[in-house]
Order: sequence, then structure tokens, then C-alpha cells
Amino acid sequence: MHGYAMSATVGILGGSGYAGGELLRLLARHPHLRVVWAAADSAAGQPATTRYPGLAAAYGALTFCTADEGLDKGADVLFLALPHGQAAVLVARILDAAGLVVDLSADFRLRDAAAYPAWYGADHPAPEQLGAWPYGLPELHRDELRGATRIAVPGCYPTAALLALAPALAVGLVRSDGIVIDAKSGLSGAGRSLQDPNLFVQANENVTPYGIGSHRHTPEIEQELSRLAGRPLRVSFTPHLVPQSRGLLATCYATFADPDLAAPRGVASCYQAAYRDEPFIDLLGEGRWPGTRAVATTNRVQVAVTADPRTNRLVAAAAIDNLVKGAAGQAVQCANLALGLPETAGLDLVPPGP
Repeated sequence: MHGYAMSATVGILGGSGYAGGELLRLLARHPHLRVVWAAADSAAGQPATTRYPGLAAAYGALTFCTADEGLDKGADVLFLALPHGQAAVLVARILDAAGLVVDLSADFRLRDAAAYPAWYGADHPAPEQLGAWPYGLPELHRDELRGATRIAVPGCYPTAALLALAPALAVGLVRSDGIVIDAKSGLSGAGRSLQDPNLFVQANENVTPYGIGSHRHTPEIEQELSRLAGRPLRVSFTPHLVPQSRGLLATCYATFADPDLAAPRGVASCYQAAYRDEPFIDLLGEGRWPGTRAVATTNRVQVAVTADPRTNRLVAAAAIDNLVKGAAGQAVQCANLALGLPETAGLDLVPPGP
């Protein structure tokens, strides 16, 4: 554990948002990580239970501090659940404040500095950091995460899309062109801001696409799929907002490299070989498909895949909880790996009932 005792201290920047709240929930029962402060400038001085009354038993004495106060205190492990752009501005102070930094924003996910003005509207404040933060998807980059001191946690849509497509693309089962990703996410994926499309009256009983051709997770998906394919590629990615609080489903389509490969048994074998030992992936058998309720509030991923010989296409789907495996749970999973802890520590979660 990088020389840490059996209990490492944790600080959270951005503790009042949905991802910050999930970090507090998950870390409340973690056997080796102990939250000692949580910062939220907009709620500084308020008890954490004002925002999260359900966490009273675990955090009855915790009061939100400012980011400056938290960074001055420091911690063994620092989780960043800040809005995009803020961590990069503070990066020097952040790296000085902790032995391990795990960032849930997009500030250090992309390797190409030119991608940030194109997708995030501004130059990156610390371009020298890009490429120095391992991409925190353990199922693809576990060896890079062991012993890491800084980690960039993937976005929720990339997590589901990459896990749906990675096995087939990595072995050349499908072509790298013509990939289509159709994804749906619950309202919590949009964060806590009061934007008109996220208001109950607007979102309830309504499903709508958004960010078509321009969603910020697109370059992240393309970056990681290109690494798997060994060549640059582009995808068609369309996210949708669905009227539920949490959960994300990505259904992905790719063309087989050879029509002779379009056999369900061969496809199943490819995915079984890739995921049979993964602690959080539930690979569903032929005829079964993922659902968001089955993974709600957990770090689990349901994956299913089949071949459609009529169209010469592979169809792969993955369901995750966007706030857990898509954010806070994956961050804890990465921290466990970096610290030499059991990868599943604090993440033995089960979904709620009907």
C-alpha cells in the first residue's frame, strides 16, 4: 500500500455533487480508506448530512470545507469530483497534497492537447500532464494502474461502450470503421445543475437524444478504441437522456472483419476469454441482455454480445450504474489497484430490489 498503514486517509474535492456523494457512500464501508475531509466551495461550512441525510450514521460529524482548506490539510488519497477544467488549473497543488490522486473529471483523460479546445472549448491549462495519468479502466489497463500515483477515471459512456466493444476489436474480430454506439443514461449523468432539459417536468415520460456528433465523451471512446485496434478510428456516438435517476445502457454495432466470423459461438468464446476472470463483469449467455436495474447502485457491469449474420454485424451491449462503475465506484476500484489493496475492497455491493 505505498507504505501506508492499513487505514489510509482520504480527501474529496467536489464532495457535494452526485459523484462526490457516491464516493462518500462507498468509502463509508471501505475497510482500508477513511474520509477525513470533503470540500465543496458552494456548501462550505454546511454539514455533509444536509446534502446527504442518508449518510448520517457514517458522517454525522463531517462538515464541508473549502477546496483551499482541504488541500492545505492534505491526505494519503485525494479523489477529485470537480467540474471539468477545475482540476487542471489546480494540478500542482493537488499533486502536492496527496500520494495518490484519482480524478473523476475529463481533465487528464485525453492524450492530445489539441482535443481539449475542440471538445471542451478551451486550451488545456497543463498540457504537460497529458499522457502522465493512466486511463482508469481496470479491465483494459490494470497493469498501468498498479502502483500509479495519479489516475484519470473514464467517463460513464466510454466505460460502457469500451467494455462492450473491447474484446472484439482487440482480436480483430470486427472492422475499425463503421462502429455505431447508441447509449442511454439516467438524469444523474448530467450532474446537479438545474438545466431545463433535466427538470422533472421536461424529462419525465420523455426520451431524447442530445450531443449528436458533439458529445465530449466521443474523443475518449475513439482514443481508447484506437489503442485497441492499433490504428486511428472514428465512431458514430449518440447519447440519449432517459427518465430515470441512474443507470446507463450502451448498445454497440460493429461490422465483422470477415463474414465467416459472424458465428455466435465464436463471438461468445472471444468474450469469455476476455472477461472470465474479471471481478465486476457479468457476461450474459445467448438470448439474455443487460438491464440497468440489475447493476443499480453497484460497480458491476452486465455485458452481452451476439452475431447477426444477416447484416454481418456484431451487436454488443453493456449496462452500468453511471454514478458507480461510471464514476465513483471505478475511482475506488482504481485506488485499490494503485495502493495494492484487493481490487474489490469496499465494492461488494448488491442492487436494490424491485
